[in-house]
Amino acid sequence: MPANPDALPPLTVGFDLDMTLLDTRPGIKATYLALSAETGTFIDADLAVSRLGPPLLDELRNWFPAEHLPEIADRYRTLYREYAFGPTVALPGAHAAVEAVRAHGGRVAVITGKYEPNAKLHLDHAGLRADALVGDLWAETKGAALREHGASVYVGDHLGDIRGARHADAVAVGVATGPYPAEELLAAGADVVLADLTEFPVWLAGHLATAS
Repeated sequence: MPANPDALPPLTVGFDLDMTLLDTRPGIKATYLALSAETGTFIDADLAVSRLGPPLLDELRNWFPAEHLPEIADRYRTLYREYAFGPTVALPGAHAAVEAVRAHGGRVAVITGKYEPNAKLHLDHAGLRADALVGDLWAETKGAALREHGASVYVGDHLGDIRGARHADAVAVGVATGPYPAEELLAAGADVVLADLTEFPVWLAGHLATAS
């Protein structure tokens, strides 16, 4: 966490993780299948990975009784380390987008709903370096973290990411690499929607030129 917000550089860009920087669907599917096999509880893993974004417990409560959710979530997060990292790949433009922020003297903050220790391992595995990482957040709570880290831009694929950006008064950049098309991201309040992160460096250069 930044010790002195006044000392932050003028540019901090926040990124979501799942389906923004990384395609985590294959690894998450593998983890759900392993959890299903271990517990004997049916989980429609294809359905689960089609609606990534909200907190893990929101998904698990579709398959498990409420009284078992804490232990099931813990087990999922443990299995995740075995099954999820290998199949996960960086989405097109992810590395270039992160480097574009640094090329402008900026700072990268990854603000995600994923369990923070696993998010850190994902970034390490993908060779992506964040200056700040905050996990276990969703929608408006992402906005609180964006404010704390001084982010003026937040990039995400989910309607909840747009809500987080708006809550932080940050520029909401949608990427149509997740479950929502550009039209829905714009209707939810995105300031701009990119097809994917390959378009981000050019957009960022234009945004900073306009803002200066």
